[in-house]
Amino acid sequence: MYQDVIVAVLISFGISAVLCPIVIPLLHRLKFGQQVRQEGPKEHLKKQGTPTMGGVMFLGAIIVTSLFYIGRYPELVPVLFVTVGFGIIGFLDDFIKIVMKRSEGLNPVQKLILQLVIAGIFTFYCMKSPAIGTEIVLPFTHGKTIDLGWFFIPFCIFVMLGTDNGVNFTDGLDGLCSSVTVMVATFFTVVALGNNNGISPVCAAVVGSLMGFLLFNVYPAKVFMGDTGSLALGGFVSAAAFMLRMPIFIIIVGLIYLVEVVSVIIQVTYFKSTGGKRFFKMAPIHHHFELCGWSETQIVALFSIITALLCLVAYIGL
Repeated sequence: MYQDVIVAVLISFGISAVLCPIVIPLLHRLKFGQQVRQEGPKEHLKKQGTPTMGGVMFLGAIIVTSLFYIGRYPELVPVLFVTVGFGIIGFLDDFIKIVMKRSEGLNPVQKLILQLVIAGIFTFYCMKSPAIGTEIVLPFTHGKTIDLGWFFIPFCIFVMLGTDNGVNFTDGLDGLCSSVTVMVATFFTVVALGNNNGISPVCAAVVGSLMGFLLFNVYPAKVFMGDTGSLALGGFVSAAAFMLRMPIFIIIVGLIYLVEVVSVIIQVTYFKSTGGKRFFKMAPIHHHFELCGWSETQIVALFSIITALLCLVAYIGL
């Protein structure tokens, strides 16, 4: 089991690290460049044209690595299904924005319907699986669970869509989403190993693929993951948590995702209720720190350290 995890990390890291130097020039030639918002931080204007949709590289590494283990670990299939499914939604969104030159990409209704379909299928699987069911583990209760019954359906869908959007909002600085999520994926890998529930290879594949991607995604980034990558990672985080019956733990290990979403909600609500005033200098909150004088590397380091510490707290709470 431990050997499988180590090998999965190495394989996915190797694939991701090799793919990046090959695919990045291709993205350049295809002119799949990032479009930077004029209303964003001025420092980001220099990122205009940096290749995006880089999520296809680590997503490809996750898929290929998982195929080596799928025969012995069929439990990883639901996690892979959600990860790839949400990644395809992100790919469509990126493709429409970048290739078809439609700034909106998929409209909110289209994106929501597609996400609901994938989340609905996964929810149905969980409810029918004797190994998962509708029970979830409560943190800091020594493994006690609560059975949500039919309430599990809206709960599962809400958590999956909320997590996916949270990870998407976190993808705003060089290496931020990758660095935070590699910590979360490492936590799920360790827990999956301890529970022996069969999803550890795909969790390890996410860890390795993101480490390979980070070689080219750290500041100054040579490639961005785009919605292809961020939505895929959001799908992975939520699916892995439910397969381990610990979705509430996302609040702990994925606190950064939650803070990013909440900061946007606060900003929009405050802006509308006060007739144009802003609560933060800019949202999501990582941009607020930027405008307060923090460098991208400082913010990424802070958010990553916080996530690492929270993963330790969550492990104590198992």
